[in-house]
Amino acid sequence: MNGSRPPEHFARMYAANPDPWGFLTEPYERDKYQHSIDVLGARRFAAGLEVGCSIGVLTHRLAARCDSLLGLDVVDSALAIAARRCAGQTGVSFQRMQIPREWPPRRFDLIVLSEVLYFLSPADIDRCADRVTTGLLPNAAVLLVNWLGETDDPLTGDQAAEHFIAATAAHLTVTQQDRRARYRLDLLSG
Repeated sequence: MNGSRPPEHFARMYAANPDPWGFLTEPYERDKYQHSIDVLGARRFAAGLEVGCSIGVLTHRLAARCDSLLGLDVVDSALAIAARRCAGQTGVSFQRMQIPREWPPRRFDLIVLSEVLYFLSPADIDRCADRVTTGLLPNAAVLLVNWLGETDDPLTGDQAAEHFIAATAAHLTVTQQDRRARYRLDLLSG
């Protein structure tokens, strides 16, 4: 596959199953989300952005750490579920956007790209890297999480992470890298 996965690919997945990756039921997802929260330490963030928020399971957990949090996805039905899941949390909002073609006109001190980069082509990862680095507040954190299994997506998780890290090297420093059996986690700061 040469190009990025189109929004229609994800819309078909959510039409067949409102939780296509088992975010609510899979121990893998639960453990990965806990690891993601843990790696952020005790820090509180003024403005967070979660790209590819899906049905808002990680969003719900991130919201407790952010004064404001914007979740983005390309599927309206997933965003509706996420909005219901986070309805009682202040400062949480959702928007339909196709990254990197679209990007919110705000700046953030936390950007989370959890299991989304490998759906992008190398050229779109470059555009995403540019959007991320120009949309950061000082002392920001960028969290990458990438699945390591076999896939027919544009890139593997390792390729996607390494490509993003190389594309942002002039602006961001890798401060932590953890590799588990099924995913890798990279924390960058700038």
